[in-house]
Amino acid sequence: MTRESTTPVRTTARSLDIIDTLRELDGARLTEIAAHLDLPDSTVHNHLRTLVQRGYVVRDGNTYHVSLRFLDFGEYARSRRKVYEVASPEIDELASETEESANLLVEEDGMGVYIYNAQGGNAIPLDTHPGTRVPLHATALGKAILAFLPESKTEAIFDRRGLPAQTSKTITDRDELRGELAAVRERGYAVDDEERVRGVRCLAVAIKNENGQVIGAISVSGPASRIEGDVRDRLLDGLRRAKNIIELKLAHA
Repeated sequence: MTRESTTPVRTTARSLDIIDTLRELDGARLTEIAAHLDLPDSTVHNHLRTLVQRGYVVRDGNTYHVSLRFLDFGEYARSRRKVYEVASPEIDELASETEESANLLVEEDGMGVYIYNAQGGNAIPLDTHPGTRVPLHATALGKAILAFLPESKTEAIFDRRGLPAQTSKTITDRDELRGELAAVRERGYAVDDEERVRGVRCLAVAIKNENGQVIGAISVSGPASRIEGDVRDRLLDGLRRAKNIIELKLAHA
C-alpha cells in the first residue's frame, strides 16, 4: 500500500524511475531501460542525457550506471542522525563479541532503513547494508521501534504501508501485531523469528533519546538454529549493554 501524490511531476518521476531501473538492473543500455519502463527510446535518451550532465548517472560505452554522487547524499543524510555517530562503535563491538551480524535501523517515511551494519566472524550474508529499506512490521528492529511510537503514528504507518507478508511467518493481522508490540513493551526487546528472511532470527532493542522518544533500534541477527537457549540470553545481554551505553552517550552528547 503506497501513497501517490495528487499532483505528480511526470518528468521528475520518470527520471527517478530511470535511476531505480539502473540500480535494479545493475547498469543497462538505453534500449534495455526503455523496454523495462515501456517508454520510447527518445524519452529515455533525453532523461539520461540530463542525468549524465548533472553527474547522477555515468556512461561506460553504451551502458549507463548510477554514479557515486548518490554516496555523497547518502552520507549526508546518515550523518544528520545523531544516533549513527553514537551507535556505530557499539554496533562494531556487538558484532565482534557475538560473531554475528549487528545492525542499526531508523524509521523514515513509515519504513525501516538500515543505516549501519557490522559483520562478526561467523555472520551470514544478509541484505542489511546501509540504505536498505524494509517493512517495519516484519523485522525485530522495526517492531522495537513501532512498540514505542505514539499509537496514532503506528496506525498511520499501518494504514499507509499495510502489513505485507515477507515470509509465511510474517505477522499480517493488525490485532495480532498490536498484541506483539504490547509484548515488546513489556519484555523490553523484540524478536523476528524468520519473519522477513527464512532461517534468520533477529533480536532487537529500541534506542531512545534524552527525552524518551524512540529514534532507532539495534539488533543482532543470525541463523535461527544458532540463536536460541543460552546463546539467545547472551545476545540479549550484549544488546542491553550496548543500548545503555548508546543512550547515555546520547544524553550527554
